[in-house]
Amino acid sequence: MDTTNLPLSTFSISEIARIVRTDWQKVNYAAKPYLDAMGELNSIDDAYGFDSGKSVVAYFLCNASSWRGECAKAVKSELKRRLK
Repeated sequence: MDTTNLPLSTFSISEIARIVRTDWQKVNYAAKPYLDAMGELNSIDDAYGFDSGKSVVAYFLCNASSWRGECAKAVKSELKRRLK
């Protein structure tokens, strides 16, 4: 997926999760539960059950190292920016 012209900074976490699912054909088994949780979040400040949105995104990033390419680089960069 070409993310060059997408304003990722304006997207909700669930919209970013849809982009990930579109681009990452074989999602790593360890990243999948966090990607599923991200699909339920609007913002990084939301909660998913007893987990904070920040921890969900952080754990997704830790388990998404096998996802590569331009889309992955752009999305991971945006998610890391939101964690700061």
